[in-house]
Amino acid sequence: MRRLAFALLLTLLLPFSAGAVQPDEMLADPALEARAREIGKELRCLVCQNESIDESNAELARDLRLLVRERIKQGESNDEVRAFVVQRYGDFVLLNPPVKPSTWILWYGPAGILLLGAVGVLLYLRGRRKAAAAAPREAVPLDPEERKRLDALMAEGDSK
Repeated sequence: MRRLAFALLLTLLLPFSAGAVQPDEMLADPALEARAREIGKELRCLVCQNESIDESNAELARDLRLLVRERIKQGESNDEVRAFVVQRYGDFVLLNPPVKPSTWILWYGPAGILLLGAVGVLLYLRGRRKAAAAAPREAVPLDPEERKRLDALMAEGDSK
C-alpha cells in the first residue's frame, strides 16, 4: 500500500519537476543543459512575469530558452549569457534584479508607501484628538420628555 501511495505521489509531482522545457530544446551535453537550467531559473518570462523562462509555456519564454542554450553552445559563461539577456531586455528580465539607482523604486517603493501611509494615519489621528480637545463641551439641555424620564428613573433608584 505504501509503495502504491509513493508511486502515485511521484506521478503527481513529475509534471512539476519537468517545467516547460521541451525535449527538442534540451542540449545533448548534461553539463551544458544543467547550466542552461540554472540560468533559465533566474530569468523572468516577459509574458507571464511571475514565472521563470524554465516554468513558462509562452512562446517568448521558449525563444529565450533557445537563446540561452545557443549562447552556451557558443562557449559563453553563465555571466556572459545573463549579461547579454539583460542588455537586450533590461534588469526587468531578472527574477532577482540588482539593487541600483534604477531599481530603487522596485526595492524600496513598497516600504516607502507603507511608511507614508503610517505617517498619514498618525497625522490624521493626532488632528482628530486635537480637534476633540479644542471643541467646547457645552451641556445640551434636556427636553421636557427626557427630563420626565430622568426624574422617574432617579426616583425609582432612590426608592430601592
